[in-house]
Amino acid sequence: MSNDVPEDYMKPDYLKKAFKTFKKRLRLTRLDAESTLGGSALSGGRKSGIVAIRPPNNFPQEVWDKLVEMGKLRTEGMGLYELVEDPTPKKKWSDEIYDK
Repeated sequence: MSNDVPEDYMKPDYLKKAFKTFKKRLRLTRLDAESTLGGSALSGGRKSGIVAIRPPNNFPQEVWDKLVEMGKLRTEGMGLYELVEDPTPKKKWSDEIYDK
């Protein structure tokens, strides 16, 4: 590990910051891939096929290993990581008012 790694890198706040940074990097990588030339502005656009990225190198490897252990990320091999989707997505609308 490098000398500039904080001692408290396994604290929840630091792990949360690393996970947030990973999600932002993945979103920006997908956006960059979708905005390249070749997709017509008049068509519906195209979706990026990017599902895994190399994690930001400003966090130590132990942080990414801990996030995999926690079930937030999944390793895809060759140093790539993928988000683990929530098996029970949150509802956008509450059905409470319709149940009465």
